[in-house]
Amino acid sequence: MKNAKIFQTAFASVYPHYVTKVEKKGRTIAELHEVIFWLTGYNEKCFQKLLADRTDFETFFAKAPAMNPNVTKITGLICGYRVEEIEDPLMQKIRYLDKLVDELAKGKAMEKVLRKQAL
Repeated sequence: MKNAKIFQTAFASVYPHYVTKVEKKGRTIAELHEVIFWLTGYNEKCFQKLLADRTDFETFFAKAPAMNPNVTKITGLICGYRVEEIEDPLMQKIRYLDKLVDELAKGKAMEKVLRKQAL
């Protein structure tokens, strides 16, 4: 599989890049965690264990408690690909996360990043 390298990459090795990206743009680690937890259903305790265990992306998403049902509302380009058209389910989940981190770093309102409907 051509994407096996990213699938086997430890999430903990990419996570600091997410942190740097969002903090450089004035966002917080708490906001980053909110985005990750919204997408995957993880909580802080489980998330910290995954980081400490150096869990790979494949396992990170396989063990996710619950992918958010609004994940299909994440659309647009990431790394030159339309995220909604990515065929490999695991690669799509990774790119969903990338897209959310990008939106957070670009200053989008948290309600929009988390695909919340106006009441």
